Amino acid sequence: MDVKVAQMEEPVSLDLGRDTSLLLVDDDEVFLRRLARAMERRGFAVETATSVVAGKAIAQARPPAYAVIDLRLEDGNGLDVVEALRAAREEARIVVLTGYGAIATAVAAVKIGATDYLSKPADANEVVRALLSDTSEILPEPPENPMSADRVRWEHIQRVFEQCDRNVSETARRLSMHRRTLQRILAKRSPR
Repeated sequence: MDVKVAQMEEPVSLDLGRDTSLLLVDDDEVFLRRLARAMERRGFAVETATSVVAGKAIAQARPPAYAVIDLRLEDGNGLDVVEALRAAREEARIVVLTGYGAIATAVAAVKIGATDYLSKPADANEVVRALLSDTSEILPEPPENPMSADRVRWEHIQRVFEQCDRNVSETARRLSMHRRTLQRILAKRSPR
């Protein structure tokens, strides 16, 4: 999965008049380090965690003003960290970040307390805009690089496959697709 933290010429930066504490939770340590450095350059006081357990511990002990939490972590679901942070600091601005872009997941994240939802790859400026966006806006700006139709289809198939506990036959049945066709799609790399 491609994950990037782009360095744009004019990075979005934080108003230094407010609490700048930021919790980043992601099990991809390379991505986590890059995003942490990029967010520190934008004025955030960053604390990182690589698991649900560590993220919840930080959220309860030192609840940050901002958080960027990966949905899928090795030891569980990032939504557990969102719930813990929301309980500890109700006004926290939380962005759920994941490689599995799905409407159902976005709805679940927002219902549980996330402020916004971004699909990977997302650059640091997109993350900052999501963290600082005015929640009274009716519609967010369209993404600069939206997913292709092939990528959206592939993401949907992957989501259903995961929901079916990676059972090809059950996934094919739910998608009304021939099993061999599904196997060929799953064997291919993700489209861009």
